[in-house]
Amino acid sequence: MSQQDNFVGGFIAGAICGGVVGGVIGVLVASRLTENPTEEFSKIDDRPSRKRRSLKPPTEQSIELARRGLEDKIAQLNDAIDDVREQLGGVNGTRPTETDRIITRDP
Repeated sequence: MSQQDNFVGGFIAGAICGGVVGGVIGVLVASRLTENPTEEFSKIDDRPSRKRRSLKPPTEQSIELARRGLEDKIAQLNDAIDDVREQLGGVNGTRPTETDRIITRDP
């Protein structure tokens, strides 16, 4: 029981000491930041501004290209899943049946 009491006392003492140390560090850092606030912000303002890229509305052609690309990626992922399933099929003592392979290949 005495070890548990020592733990609780040490935990509370550590929390208090940590709070005091953290508070002192916070005050020191805050005071250093408020001494020269314009110097820090002038460095930020000197950078050239980035131009935003204007978004164009999608065209039928760009939508079709995106759709085809996504279909190709999905097909690649399905093939990879099938390969892993075949490699790991014997791990749990079950092998995928032919109907499982047909179902996974059809979108």
